[in-house]
Amino acid sequence: MPGPGVTPGRGGAGAGGGERRPDRRRGAPRLGSLGMALALALLPALALRTPAAAHPLPVQGLFASFGGLVSQDGGSFGWRNLTCPACKSLFTVLDFGLQKENNVARVGSLATKLCQLLKIAPPAVCQSAVQLFEDDMVEVWRRSVLSPSEACGLLLGPSCGHWDIFSSWNISLPAVPKPAPRPPGPPAPGAPVSRVLFLTDLHWDRDYLEGTDPDCGDPLCCRRGSGPPPPSRRGAGHWGEYSKCDLPLRTLESLLSGLGPAGPFDRVYWTGDIPAHNVWHQSRQDQLQALTTVTALVKKYLGPVPVYPAVGNHESTPVNGFPPPFIEGNHSSRWLYEAMAEAWGPWLPAEALPTLRTGGFYALSPSPGLRLISLNMNFCSRENFWLLINSTDPAGQLQWLVGELQAAEDRGDKVHIIGHIPPGHCLKSWSWNYYRIVARYENTVAGQFFGHTHVDEFEIFYDEETLSRPLSVAFLAPSATTYISLNPGYRVYLIDGNYPGSSHVVLDHETYILNLTQANEPGATPHWHLLYRALETYGLPNALPAAWNDLVYRMRGDPQLFQTFWFLYHKGHPPSEPCGTPCRLATLCAQLSARSDSPALCRHLVPEASISDVRSHQRRPLC
Repeated sequence: MPGPGVTPGRGGAGAGGGERRPDRRRGAPRLGSLGMALALALLPALALRTPAAAHPLPVQGLFASFGGLVSQDGGSFGWRNLTCPACKSLFTVLDFGLQKENNVARVGSLATKLCQLLKIAPPAVCQSAVQLFEDDMVEVWRRSVLSPSEACGLLLGPSCGHWDIFSSWNISLPAVPKPAPRPPGPPAPGAPVSRVLFLTDLHWDRDYLEGTDPDCGDPLCCRRGSGPPPPSRRGAGHWGEYSKCDLPLRTLESLLSGLGPAGPFDRVYWTGDIPAHNVWHQSRQDQLQALTTVTALVKKYLGPVPVYPAVGNHESTPVNGFPPPFIEGNHSSRWLYEAMAEAWGPWLPAEALPTLRTGGFYALSPSPGLRLISLNMNFCSRENFWLLINSTDPAGQLQWLVGELQAAEDRGDKVHIIGHIPPGHCLKSWSWNYYRIVARYENTVAGQFFGHTHVDEFEIFYDEETLSRPLSVAFLAPSATTYISLNPGYRVYLIDGNYPGSSHVVLDHETYILNLTQANEPGATPHWHLLYRALETYGLPNALPAAWNDLVYRMRGDPQLFQTFWFLYHKGHPPSEPCGTPCRLATLCAQLSARSDSPALCRHLVPEASISDVRSHQRRPLC
């Protein structure tokens, strides 16, 4: 049954309880062997696709990508003759596959051949990716129910059928009336200021190899197996490369050992994505090695400074695969959460460990008057294929969040929320419920901190009644990794400090980078330096939501100011192609969109005639 207060949508399991089995008597044919193989063959394209440029704006959804892949590349992928009627007939005739013979190896073999035939990835990548994903994907499909119309709508787009796996659901808020909004005032002169180091998307590649081809045929390059570059192109640099490459451990060690000028720090927020992007060839042992190696490195250089981590989408294998807690046995995520509890235990109090072990999220009090909540944003992820079974408040996490916020409001505490995937990139129902929760507890939520997109941006929350009063802002910090074609970087937040009556809001932030062009020069040593300070660079009066809202509208009318933002958005290494008007409006619209699939949030920014152009410039995150 659904968790308390949750109005369920369609799905096979409750929010926090046991699984509700699908009704196999209702007559809906199941997705059969060929359909399963087709989806499994296309999955590497979703996990491995490399965007053409760093314009990581929200897309409409994971499984819309199937349709986009087909419609955009139909000719080259051989889909010209797969019409909608043919698709429905295919799934109707072949729906008996997994019912009669749940043969994972046979499905996987067919998926590998399809992946290669459709040229989704290099043959070796197809084989490794399918082998990695096949067990979990078959298990997901075994537990879910799709009719031919839904399957073809999922694969070919909404014109061929309607699928509502991710239908609407609602969290219930307490009956306690919402207090009147109380915007925080400026700190008193001389009040303490906390410096909080923010690390995200480190993406350590243990196979990074200097001199290899940075533009190889695989989804991730600059590594053993990438081969040498052609004579006309130089190989991967010593400290990293402007390409589809992650970082060697020495670059992460350089970052951590060179933090001195940016400190000292009161605490660290670390929002995940530790392993590299070689997602077609990762084992649980690989992921655990990345977790323990990088955690030990952070402990070595940060010493007694408390570190509060969050779970990224790359921590698991297969990537994005985070089953809700009702999935037990070898398919569950317990292997990962237990290892995190062990590795991160010295930083966390005992009260945080039970929910970390169960669902990868937790809450604690880093100082009097402040509550920190670390969310597992994989339970909102468009790419988490386990949510095909049920996407209604997985693990009961949002209902738990409401309880934590209400308790904080009752105590008069402020709350910081950290997580990996930002709320504007989440499944619609999860995103809209989270947006409503933040609006209800606007006096309590003092800061929101996310990563995942690899670039430097933010998402603004507005009152739900008019969508015009800014009430909160989520900061999306840039990545440590270079993926794709970026400088390595990290963020420091200046926050109203620890004293009675502190607002605990962000007062300013600083971004630091390593200029790879300079660092990779012969004989050079890496120098991490301040790239910019937000208030000074953008002329902000403060770092409150209204100031960021005003900045977006100033950038709409000031191309030079936007170009400054565009340069910093890419950590000082923007793409060579210019960002024209549709690109600029799409980028600015994303800053207003903390609620996914909500075009009304941009109605004052984008002329109606430009909406279609803006949507055409939306890209997949560089996650």
